[in-house]
Amino acid sequence: MKFKKGETVIYPQHGACVVQGTKKMEFFGEKQEYLILKTVINEMTLKVPVEKTDDVGVRPPVSADELEDLVSVLAKPDPRVPSNWSRRFKNHQEKLKSGDVYQVAEVVRNLAARNRDASLSAAERTMYERARVNLISEISPALKVSAEDAEEYLDEALAKGVLKDGDEAEAPKKKKKK
Repeated sequence: MKFKKGETVIYPQHGACVVQGTKKMEFFGEKQEYLILKTVINEMTLKVPVEKTDDVGVRPPVSADELEDLVSVLAKPDPRVPSNWSRRFKNHQEKLKSGDVYQVAEVVRNLAARNRDASLSAAERTMYERARVNLISEISPALKVSAEDAEEYLDEALAKGVLKDGDEAEAPKKKKKK
């Protein structure tokens, strides 16, 4: 797939990135063309061999039409997840690595439900926050809205299912800026 400079793409585990362009570079004695990406979240620069973008999972963000399907995943009440912590954690890690937006949504939904019923471990809380940020970074360009509005959209979708009105397990609390 060919990506254009300035276009927003999704890189699994890093969320939305902006294409900076391509550049021929030599690594390990081999010259290749690399896609240069700047992550939206941490403004990190990623370099991916152009011929490996599909293998790595670089893809366009979901469209506005696909958001309806995403909401149905997020709004599904009472998801089934393994009760064994290590199995559950590994399962969620694999879903996040896939880069598939619906699997990332499942992780967010599952951890939101778990947070509702019992507090998350430190590792799960970190995973939950990271998955939320990645999902928000994908929803934002699809809706053409700010990250704050995308987060509100995500919270509303969760409120339809796992976080029914009155539940206290909503989004992780934002730190107030001073």
